Amino acid sequence: MDRSKQRVTKMVKRARRSRGMTLVEIMVVVAIIGMIMGAVAVGAMGQLDKAKVKNTKMIIHTVQEALVHYATDNTDSCPKALNELVTQKYLSKEPKNEWGQPLVFVCPGQHTPDGADIMSKGKDKAEGTADDIKSWEL
Repeated sequence: MDRSKQRVTKMVKRARRSRGMTLVEIMVVVAIIGMIMGAVAVGAMGQLDKAKVKNTKMIIHTVQEALVHYATDNTDSCPKALNELVTQKYLSKEPKNEWGQPLVFVCPGQHTPDGADIMSKGKDKAEGTADDIKSWEL
């Protein structure tokens, strides 16, 4: 009888020990998951900004190509504004950068006299800052 009582006591102790996780253990796991998610989010945001810059450069390049086609088809080498490229079907819509701002357009350009200067104000939406994307620097 003593043996069976000892077995039952051991089984009860084991059951108590393996009941589940304590609140502290759960909080530690949640904190670790939170730190991992934070690190992933920071990395993803950096990649998103790089992708927006790259896409804005592609938009500027597309506008430059449309200007070449415009100059080939017209006697005037420069349109008055970018929307003229849209009305004459060289572009499908008014070009904007990835931050929703219209591109700055000067034709003939100061930096490229035989073409146009096209610029995006960048993420901060202010002209003349370090994040500006300029056609003459591409």
